[in-house]
Amino acid sequence: MQKNELNSAMAELDNNREHMQKQLNTFADTDLLFFFSDKPELFVVQQQKWLPILEWAEDILKIKLNITQDLAVPDNSAIHQALSKVFLSLNDREFCCWYAASLNLRSVLLGLAFVKRRITAKEAFNLAYLEELWQNERWGEDEQALSFRQNKLDELIEIESFLLCEMS
Repeated sequence: MQKNELNSAMAELDNNREHMQKQLNTFADTDLLFFFSDKPELFVVQQQKWLPILEWAEDILKIKLNITQDLAVPDNSAIHQALSKVFLSLNDREFCCWYAASLNLRSVLLGLAFVKRRITAKEAFNLAYLEELWQNERWGEDEQALSFRQNKLDELIEIESFLLCEMS
């Protein structure tokens, strides 16, 4: 297994779960899913793809989440207390997978949906890299970006395998 977010999370967990929880809380403030594009075409695609995850997260977390189309960070301060309940509900394997997936996806909410099996690794990847994939359809693929994304997808699939191993 290559050195990745999952290996780092597992190594860090024993002594630093509380610190990792704080990192996820901080990361949640600027979750990818809070920032919609100002490009009308992309905005419509984001609404179609991201809103079901945001609605699911609101239901799970029992809070209302705010989104924006500019650079101002929306006020989602209620997410911190809601996430603290989730932290307590996850075993170490699930927590490490959530942490690693969230870093990989740039989204605590996508990471949570992934760990709770609301979405698969491939679906999580497509949602996290929606804007890049959308741009590639219009302007072509950059080989370096393609390689980077393939590594991220491979890592998510590895996290998924590790997570599902617990279930069998």
